[in-house]
Amino acid sequence: MTERELATAYEDAEESPGLLLWQITNRWQAAQRAALKPHGLTHVQFVLLAALTWLGSEGPVTQKQLADYVATDPMMTSQVLRALESAELVERLPHPTDKRARALRVTAAGRELANRAVGVVEECDRRFFEPLGELATPFTQSLQRLKAGGGPVG
Repeated sequence: MTERELATAYEDAEESPGLLLWQITNRWQAAQRAALKPHGLTHVQFVLLAALTWLGSEGPVTQKQLADYVATDPMMTSQVLRALESAELVERLPHPTDKRARALRVTAAGRELANRAVGVVEECDRRFFEPLGELATPFTQSLQRLKAGGGPVG
């Protein structure tokens, strides 16, 4: 093997879990974008709309709660929520107990779109992860373990 100019611990780039995760995530996001395009949603719009639909049955949801739940940047969350509000998929109402906060609510049109789109997203996931076969469940459990580990952010 020739000497590399990059001071890496890996003999081959394909050994780097971070690089592999990056490459696979980009492919998965591209598949999701294509699946959601006919529904007029970006992937992040879908994630926030679906999460708000999921959380909404538990009472008022603030923007911070939603951003924390889906692990998105609060400023980006705010921008995406404004777009969803402009599309009349989400409403921002006065919070019943916190005068500084707004309570987020999915509109009927937003709930209908979220429920239509979730089937498309889940089918896209099924097809994307199908090559894992019986390893799909342990893979998902490994991702859950990494998420629970609370690794460094930012």
